[in-house]
Amino acid sequence: MTQVLILQGPNLNLLGTREPEIYGRATLDEIHAGIAARATELGLAVDFFQSNHEGALIDRLHRRDFDVAMVNAGGLTHTSVSLRDALLAVQRPFIEVHLSNPATREPFRSVNFLSDIALESVVGQGAAGYLLGLESIARRVAAGELPR
Repeated sequence: MTQVLILQGPNLNLLGTREPEIYGRATLDEIHAGIAARATELGLAVDFFQSNHEGALIDRLHRRDFDVAMVNAGGLTHTSVSLRDALLAVQRPFIEVHLSNPATREPFRSVNFLSDIALESVVGQGAAGYLLGLESIARRVAAGELPR
């Protein structure tokens, strides 16, 4: 069974209360429950990890116990060469997910250290973006593009 790591970056633990007009009202636990349910339907195994610490996210990637990842790096998307390097170093494909569309927000958010190395980016779809990412992974597994 394809192992999917859901990697959540800084401040995503505050979803539901943090700027709900931008990020929605769903909590991280609610989003994870939806991801887990859809993953089961698609025949994917998921593991969740969230940290507000860049090094912890990198350490989690270094475990390499997953086939593919979905990564919402939060603000680290715009600042972390180290996270980018880790994603390249572990040699695992990933889909980038953002609840909002960072490119349409503050100018500094137009810098993205991850999008050019991601399989694809799902942005501006709210919590549904994670489900779209899972469905893309399932299609790629079925097509033989990702490990079973």
